[in-house]
Amino acid sequence: MRRSLQRAEASQAIRAYTRPRVTAAWLERYGDRPTQFACVLGFTETGLVPGISAAGATPADRAYTAIADAEFLVQGPQSQPRFPLPPLLAGASPVLITRAVLTGRSIPLHVFDAGLRHAPTVPCIDLGGTSARCVSTGAALPLSQVQHLFQQGLQWGSRLAQALPTGYLILGECVVGGTTTALGVLLGLGFSASGMVNSSHSTCNHGQKLALVQQGLAQIPLETATPLQIVAAVGDPMQAVVAGMAIAAAQHSGVLLAGGTQMLAVYALARAIAHSQALPWPESRIVVGTTRWVADDPTGDTVGLATLLRAPLLATQLTFAQSSLPELRAYEQGYVKEGVGAGGCAIAAHLHGWDILTLRQQVELQLIARRAAETQNA
Repeated sequence: MRRSLQRAEASQAIRAYTRPRVTAAWLERYGDRPTQFACVLGFTETGLVPGISAAGATPADRAYTAIADAEFLVQGPQSQPRFPLPPLLAGASPVLITRAVLTGRSIPLHVFDAGLRHAPTVPCIDLGGTSARCVSTGAALPLSQVQHLFQQGLQWGSRLAQALPTGYLILGECVVGGTTTALGVLLGLGFSASGMVNSSHSTCNHGQKLALVQQGLAQIPLETATPLQIVAAVGDPMQAVVAGMAIAAAQHSGVLLAGGTQMLAVYALARAIAHSQALPWPESRIVVGTTRWVADDPTGDTVGLATLLRAPLLATQLTFAQSSLPELRAYEQGYVKEGVGAGGCAIAAHLHGWDILTLRQQVELQLIARRAAETQNA
C-alpha cells in the first residue's frame, strides 16, 4: 500500500517529456530502489568568457564555482567556508537542492575531480585530469587526456554500479560553461542543435555560444573525427568521464544522468562512443533527469533536443513559486535552472517519498541555514 502511495505521489512530481515507454519502464524498474550520487567536477576556460554564464557574477567568481559547490555539497552551510558559494546575477546555487536531497534521504555521495583549475577543498577522487582550454581553440584537451578520462569513467562506473545491482546510479556534474561545450559536442557529432541548448541566464545567449563553438569546430576535420576526438577539440573533462561511467554502470544497474543540456550531450556522446567502439549500450537502463525550469525553458528547446537525440527525458515538477525566499523564486524567472545534479536528485527524492512541497521546504531550510552561517561570520 505504501509503495503504491509513493508511486502515485511520484507520478505527480515527475513528468516524462520524451520516450514515455522507456521512461515508464525505467521508473517501474528502479523507482524505489537503492541509489548513490556521483558528482563529476571539471573546468573549461570557456566559462571565463565574459557573459557566457551566470553561474558566478564575474569570470573571477566562475573560476571557483565548482570548488565552492563541492565544498557546500560535502560540508553544508559553514560560518567560514574556504570558498563561499559565489554571488550570482540572480538566484541561488542549485547545490542547495542537491544537498537537501542527499542529506534528507541519506543518499551516498562520491565526488570526482575530472580536471579542475584549482585544487578542491573537500575530499575528491582525483581522476588525473586537467582543465580544458576554451572551445574556440579547437584544442580543448589533449586526445590522450580524453582517452585516459574515458577509461577512468569506465572503471569507476563499473565499480560504483556493482554495489547497486537492483538500483541506479545518479551521475551529476559541475562545469561552468558546460552548456557551450555541450553544444560543441552535439554539433561535432552531427546533430543540428543550434538554438536548442539552455543557459544559466534567464534568456539563453545562443549567438555567443554558437560563435565560440563554430570557431573551434573549424579547426578540426569533422568528417573523420571520432567521438573522443570531438571532446578533445571542443569538449570538457567531465564529458569523457561521465560518458564512460554511464556505459559501464548500465551493464550492472540503472543510470540517471542528472542534468539538462549537458547530460543530453553526454547521453548522445556515450551512445556514439559505445557504437564506435562496439561496446554494449543497454538503452533501457539509461534516462536523463532534469528540472522543470530546464525542460520548459522558452529560450531553449530541451524537449526538442531530447527528441532529436532520441533520449528519454524526465523532469521534476518542483516549483519555488510559493517560496518566501527571493533567491529561490528567481528560478521561476528563468535564472540558474539546474546544476550539480539538482534535477536528478530531486527525481530521486520524489521516488523515495518526498512530494513537491516537502522538497521545497527542505531546500528552503538549506538556504536559511546558509544565511544564518553567513550572518554568524559577518
